[in-house]
Amino acid sequence: MKNLVVGTIAVFIAWMAMDFVFHGNMLKGLYEQTASLWRPPGEMKMGVNALAVFIAAIMFTAIYVWLVGNKGLMRGLLYGLLFGIAVGVGAGFGSYAFMPMPYELALSWFGIIVVEYLVAGGLLGLFASK
Repeated sequence: MKNLVVGTIAVFIAWMAMDFVFHGNMLKGLYEQTASLWRPPGEMKMGVNALAVFIAAIMFTAIYVWLVGNKGLMRGLLYGLLFGIAVGVGAGFGSYAFMPMPYELALSWFGIIVVEYLVAGGLLGLFASK
């Protein structure tokens, strides 16, 4: 249970911090160019987003803690990479298939998600493998 709690907290903090850097800063211009696709800043549901990220962190960590054997840094990185590719394809290119968003944004989402899950897998390999 300790591994689940520690891992979830580490993953949640890492994801929120990376989301702030990637989405709040690096992609800010792309989001401004596509403002018609998003809620106005005052109407964004940041609490809902934080809850969704927290639940995703719990599930990502639980799968690793309970189902991945031979835990460690390399296994955590591989887990994060594979999971990130799976989620990134759906979020980035799946959204691109149905939304009038620039390809650059879809590719960015894919890449960001892979990086975020890779980092999260590495954290689990370090902190949730003991």
